[in-house]
Amino acid sequence: MIRVHDLHASYEGEEILHGIDASFPEGKISVLMGPNGCGKSTTLRSMLRLVPHSSGTIELNGTPLSALSPQELAKNIAYLPQSRSVPDIAVKTLVMHGRFPYLSYPRRYRPEDHEKVRESLEWVGLTDLADRKMEQLSGGQRQKAYLAMALAQDTDVILMDEPTTFLDIRNQFELLDRSKQLAKQGKTVIMILHDFEAVLRYADHVVLLHNGHVLQEGGAEEVLRSGSVREAFQVTPVFHQGEDGLHCYVRQ
Repeated sequence: MIRVHDLHASYEGEEILHGIDASFPEGKISVLMGPNGCGKSTTLRSMLRLVPHSSGTIELNGTPLSALSPQELAKNIAYLPQSRSVPDIAVKTLVMHGRFPYLSYPRRYRPEDHEKVRESLEWVGLTDLADRKMEQLSGGQRQKAYLAMALAQDTDVILMDEPTTFLDIRNQFELLDRSKQLAKQGKTVIMILHDFEAVLRYADHVVLLHNGHVLQEGGAEEVLRSGSVREAFQVTPVFHQGEDGLHCYVRQ
C-alpha cells in the first residue's frame, strides 16, 4: 500500500502538485488519469524521489519513502518511464540491470541473479531473444524487455508511465494482461493510462487528477461515470453493455 498525503511538488520552479491525497492498494492495478499537465508523471516521479516534494508525505506500508536509502528504494519500487534511449546492449544484459540494487561493488552476479533474469525473460516471452541487441527489437519487444528488467528487480511496487504508448493493439492488451497477472501475484501496480476502455477493463482503482489536485478517487466504473471526468477532460464517457462485458467510449 502506498499512501500520498498533502503532497506538494514543483518542476522547474513551478508547483505542479497542490496537496495530493491518494492511496494505491496492494495487489491491485491503480491508474492515474487526467489531462496533459495535470501532474500524473510528477506524482510517479515523486514516489521515486526523482522530483523532490516541498511538503507532504509518501509512505510504503507505513514507512516514509524519505527514510529509505536509494538502494532500499530500488528494492521496493521499480519504474518503467514513458520514454527512454535504446542502449547498445543485449536483452539479457539490460534485464540483469534489474539486479543492481542487490549487488555490491564491483558487481559480481550470483546464481540467484542469473536465475531471476531467466525467470523474468521467460515470463515476458523473450527467452529466445535474450542475446539479441535491444536496437534490433520491435517497440513491443523492447517494452517487454524493460518489463522483464522491472521483474528482475523483484519489487513489490511497479510504476508504469504510459506503458502502452507506441504499442500496437495486440501488444497493448498483452502488456495490460501481464500487469493484471502481476497484481494477482500481490504486487502494487500503478500506471498512467489515457484510454477509457482500457481503464474500465483493467483498473481496480482510479485516481483522477486535474490541475494538480485529486478530483476523484475510487473504482474505475464509479470514476468514469462521474461528472468529474467531464470536468477534467471536457468529454463524456458513454457505456455499452456487450455480451463480453461493459464497454466505454468517449463522446464530446
